[in-house]
Amino acid sequence: MKTESLRDTYGKELVELGRKDPDIVVLDADLSSSTKTGYFAKEFPERFFNMGISEQSMVTTAAGLAISGKKPFVSTFAIFLMRTYEQIRQSICYNDVPVRFVVTHGGITVGEDGATHQIVEDVGIMSGLPNMSVIVPSDSVETKSVIDYLENIKHPHYVRLSREKFPVINDLSYEFKIGRGYVVKDGSDATVIANGIMVSKALEAANALKDKGIDLRIINMPSVKPIDKDIIIKAARETGRIITAEEHSIYNGLGSRVSEVVSENYPVIVKRIGMRDTFGKSGKAMELFSYFHMDVKDIIDYVIQSLEEKSYENIS
Repeated sequence: MKTESLRDTYGKELVELGRKDPDIVVLDADLSSSTKTGYFAKEFPERFFNMGISEQSMVTTAAGLAISGKKPFVSTFAIFLMRTYEQIRQSICYNDVPVRFVVTHGGITVGEDGATHQIVEDVGIMSGLPNMSVIVPSDSVETKSVIDYLENIKHPHYVRLSREKFPVINDLSYEFKIGRGYVVKDGSDATVIANGIMVSKALEAANALKDKGIDLRIINMPSVKPIDKDIIIKAARETGRIITAEEHSIYNGLGSRVSEVVSENYPVIVKRIGMRDTFGKSGKAMELFSYFHMDVKDIIDYVIQSLEEKSYENIS
């Protein structure tokens, strides 16, 4: 599959939005060459604010700009935004201010920079904040559509991008809608619900399982909060087994959200693939997935394990 950079797509789409909407402003914490907001800074220097290594000030400034009618996009590495939790809670979410947080270098694909620059807890941290929506795009096409959607939002949003390029899985007609999941491959034996780069890995696993006679359904779930309950319940009813896959801790991320929906509405076997209560490690980005048992082979193993277990209906 062709691969493309999500953060490069973000930077270029910001410029396109900036050309048609003069209210868009961008704030960055001295990382614009990495977050790719530098494209916007070059074309619209009067609407770009390099706040330096002062993320707390960046967040409260963005709140003021939003209250004043501007449309702020705030960017830095995902790990560094977490030091502003209090400002996001008190100034943004408590007042329900429409600030757009688009962070890069989320997850373990930061690679050799190691655990201090990787973060696998951010989706859970942001999902716990009232009024905050949380989105994890699966490829560059979805990222472009998400950035377009952010132009006219009324509430705060957190969008998590990676450092690495991702395989392109969506066609150009794709349109992101908040709170919606997408069936990217139908199937009847079990369902994998994934987001981020794990969607492409799930599709690889589905192709391998097809040779074993296993028909896997794949759902792309970019919107972790709000989450698409209907598509999850339908998958539980029709396939009986769900495996979640995310480049994040299994605690408080996609797997937790899906488990909540399933347990409250239609209990079936759920298995979660992701980081298991541990920090990351320094290593080549794609090799870390194998090290932490989050690769294609692991998805295949989890699916087979789930099919070998008795369904709840057959446990006496």
